[in-house]
Amino acid sequence: MPFIETGFPGLLVFEPRIFGDSRGYFFESYNEKSFIEAGIHTRFVQDNESSSSYGVIRGLHYQLSPFAQTKLIRVIEGSILDVVVDVRKGSPAYGKSYALELTGENKKQLFIPAGFAHGFSVLSQRAVVQYKCDQFYNKESEGGIRYDDPGLNIDWKIPADKAIISGKDKILPLFADCNANFHFKS
Repeated sequence: MPFIETGFPGLLVFEPRIFGDSRGYFFESYNEKSFIEAGIHTRFVQDNESSSSYGVIRGLHYQLSPFAQTKLIRVIEGSILDVVVDVRKGSPAYGKSYALELTGENKKQLFIPAGFAHGFSVLSQRAVVQYKCDQFYNKESEGGIRYDDPGLNIDWKIPADKAIISGKDKILPLFADCNANFHFKS
């Protein structure tokens, strides 16, 4: 199972091998042995799924240490722009964002280590997103960054008048004011 470096330490694109024929397709969306062989020793404990309509922007979210989550994101149906921001102090990519289109068609997945804020925008009429986490959800450790932080200048590929954002996400702090407690370890 191929893993592609992104230029952000630990952030990887996973492109599973897809077997297709006239009946449809088959692929392994996750195989622990293959991840371990690639040096990824993450034990996932929770799977989440969301369904959203066009224009929804979710994020940018993280959980503070010691409840920080590593995630493996994939799209079951539709298309999203998956976005992360490195919030690990001391990282060579600190404060930079990375975006990748994940679709039900391309089957790509994004492996996001703890220490990244994560969000996505829905580019299709509807998208079903599934993701694995290595820590359980912990409400008290929630943190985040405003999706429209001018310092990050993220292009969510959604016109401003079509964007659908939760009240909670609209009041998240800017990157400069976020309370992330992550430190990069090389």
